[in-house]
Amino acid sequence: MLDDIDRRILRQMQAEPDLSGAELAERAGVTSATCWRRLEKLREAGVLRGIRAVIDWRALGYAVEVSLRITLDKTEPRAFDDFIAAAREIPEVLEIQTFLGQVDVRLLLIARDLAHYQELYRERILTLPHIADLEALMHVARIKTDGTVPL
Repeated sequence: MLDDIDRRILRQMQAEPDLSGAELAERAGVTSATCWRRLEKLREAGVLRGIRAVIDWRALGYAVEVSLRITLDKTEPRAFDDFIAAAREIPEVLEIQTFLGQVDVRLLLIARDLAHYQELYRERILTLPHIADLEALMHVARIKTDGTVPL
């Protein structure tokens, strides 16, 4: 599906997403028109879904990151739907993942400090519907975060 030109364009975009169209074309070794057409094709094919800003939540005063592994009461037919709908309403929940296995859902949650986390935990997390079991994992260090795709 992708050829060498597409891969060069995508590699350059991953390396420096704020390049202008002309700079991107130059670094990928194609004309601006070719680059633009290729980007449009990649968007239409769903390969390139958008460009977004990455905001450092720590710079905004959030210092605590917690992963919550949750097992739901699966005797309730709407357990997943109800839980996910309620979890989406918590602004500090940055990510919701579902799994097959013992753990059903993982929430990634941020808080300003431990007192804020405790407040969120007691007032928002423990009130989520259909929780059968919950395990909190406090993040200590992020060893690798890489959103780039090997091209």
